[in-house]
Parts: sequence; structure tokens; C-alpha cells
Amino acid sequence: MAKKKEGENTKNLTIQPIGDRVLIEREPSEEKTPGGIVLPDTAKDKPKRGKVISLGEGRLLRDGTRAPFQVKVGDRVVFSAYAGEELKLDDRELLLMREEDILAIIE
Repeated sequence: MAKKKEGENTKNLTIQPIGDRVLIEREPSEEKTPGGIVLPDTAKDKPKRGKVISLGEGRLLRDGTRAPFQVKVGDRVVFSAYAGEELKLDDRELLLMREEDILAIIE
């Protein structure tokens, strides 16, 4: 991963996935248990849900065409706990993962 250079501005930085990769913004984690206990940051599980914010071009098929995505920008999705590469851009928690790591679309 590239290191941030001194004075580099990330406010207008965009990330465009390539191939069959999907960029997802992780949903915020739960602050309290159902019983009302406030959780410290160290006890919070990372959410396994998020919103699709960007798509690559699609998986390259043998005939040279691209397979269409099953998800679209704006979809809320569920993914496995260890899916994707974590990215932090400003105060946003992002995940870059393959479409096959997405388990379901939340409707």
C-alpha cells in the first residue's frame, strides 16, 4: 500500500476498482448491545454489511467480454467477516473485495 506523502490532500481522492472488484463502505458498528450496554471500541465486532459505492469493469471472460455485476452502486450487501482489503480514506472505512465475496443483497 502506498504511504501518504506529506501534505497530500485526500479530500478529492477517488478509488476506482478494476476487474471484478467492488468498493464497499462499511456500515457503522453497533454502539450498544440489545440490553443497553455501551460497547467500547475494542469489544465491537466489525460490521459485515455495507453499501456498494463503486464497481470495476466486471470479470473478464474467456471470449474477451466482461461479465455483468449482480450488484449495483447503492446496494446494501452482506459479506463474510474476512472478505476484502480494508482501506481507510479520511474518516470512511472502505473495503475492496471481489464480487464473489458478497453473500447477499439486502432489500
